[in-house]
Amino acid sequence: MNLDQGLRGLRQAAILRAEEVRGVELQHADLQPGLMERAGQAAAERAQALLAGRQGCVLVLAGPGNNGGDGFVVARLLRQAGHDVVMVCAADDGQMPGDARAARLAWQAAGGQTVTDFVGGQWALAVDALFGIGLTRPLEGRYADWITRLNTLSCPVLSLDVPSGIDADTGRIMGVAVRASHTSSFIALKPGLLTLNGPDHCGELALHTLHLPSPAVPGQLLTRAHFASGLQTRMANSHKGTYGQAGVIGGAVGMVGAALLAGRASLFVGAGRVYVGLLDRQAPTVDMTQPELMLRAPGDLHLLCNALALGPGMGQSEIASQQLRRSLGFTGPLVLDADALNLLATTPPMQTLLTQRGGATLLTPHPAEAARLMQCSLADIQADRVTMCCTLARRYRAYVLLKGAGSVVAFPDGRWFINASGNAGLASAGSGDVLTGLLSGLLAQGWEAGAALLGAVHLHGAAADWLVGQDVGPVGMTAGELAPAARRLLNRWIAAEQGVRNT
Repeated sequence: MNLDQGLRGLRQAAILRAEEVRGVELQHADLQPGLMERAGQAAAERAQALLAGRQGCVLVLAGPGNNGGDGFVVARLLRQAGHDVVMVCAADDGQMPGDARAARLAWQAAGGQTVTDFVGGQWALAVDALFGIGLTRPLEGRYADWITRLNTLSCPVLSLDVPSGIDADTGRIMGVAVRASHTSSFIALKPGLLTLNGPDHCGELALHTLHLPSPAVPGQLLTRAHFASGLQTRMANSHKGTYGQAGVIGGAVGMVGAALLAGRASLFVGAGRVYVGLLDRQAPTVDMTQPELMLRAPGDLHLLCNALALGPGMGQSEIASQQLRRSLGFTGPLVLDADALNLLATTPPMQTLLTQRGGATLLTPHPAEAARLMQCSLADIQADRVTMCCTLARRYRAYVLLKGAGSVVAFPDGRWFINASGNAGLASAGSGDVLTGLLSGLLAQGWEAGAALLGAVHLHGAAADWLVGQDVGPVGMTAGELAPAARRLLNRWIAAEQGVRNT
């Protein structure tokens, strides 16, 4: 995900589904200037910035709905600014809704001409104003052909609201989708921009609120403001016991490294002590790379730790099952990942125990693990990641992270978040184990469960982004490189937050 200046620095940004956006539009239908004019003005200003120094005409492709109306406003304003604009729209005036039809008539009154089919030319910029949030079925025929041709252009492509062909609510590709270099989203962000295929299609994303107040909705873009309460400067008068005891249970035969990666990550975010319970009885008794880790029998950790994580390299043996069953009685915050989730999915009695826990439960499935927990297909999970994550949180009374492009976090109370930090370098073995360790380390230090999950997810992605900025990856980035980068960023964030509090 590329976040340009339209999103940087935001301490909060609402995420609205398409139906919620329509409700906001209806609520503000009488504003002057209207929302379509405001959206067109914002997009035209961004288009002019993209046109700086470029030679050629602007191509605007307009669809039959309100997104097309936004396109006509952009075309009119760019033409008034002195740019040559070629306007393409296959719909008749009578096929367009009222505001869009008015925008088209204003374009015509300003001297603009409209053609009905995609034309060749020397383009400095192409504007996608075909469908936005209004798409309800897969594209085919004329519009599919236009999008295919649009994706071959060498100029920048600016999509209005949502790249056409991307489902605004889910990020699914509806047959074919515009691969924009830039997207201007209006009023609020949409889930489909931030998760599944959206990040690969929206390019640099900017939010234009159109000067409307932020709506009170359960969905939010995850930012540091959501876990700032945990970013506390350490007191000089403290000791290792002040910062808690994190535990990781896992590391069956052939998978010891997964548990060690998690344990190391807990150390790197500041847990006072970290215990690792390895299921491989032949494993070393000391981690020579990180000798600060205390390697113990798995059963000891329930008494030694105030935060516990199960799953990294744990396997699905009977011993692993026993450890999970016992851990469900642990009274502190409990993180379940990887094979702990797979065991949970196949054992209904343990699911019952999970929902009866007194302590906070945090589940961190990737899509296939989520499908097992939901007893559905992987395609079902990916078809609507936000809804599925919220359903898991409600069903298991847990804080849930659904991993993937645009990771989704859902709380038991119905709130949900999408994380935009991170990159493809995280698609490597052990990355998820590091995330589990970051999470257990924050929980051990007393972070509230929701803040810890949000903080760990955002930090994990930001560490990967920092590494790419240092020319480490994304190709070849390894999980072991993430924890030191996370430590560096966490300390920077704490210092920055302290500076805010002191002003």
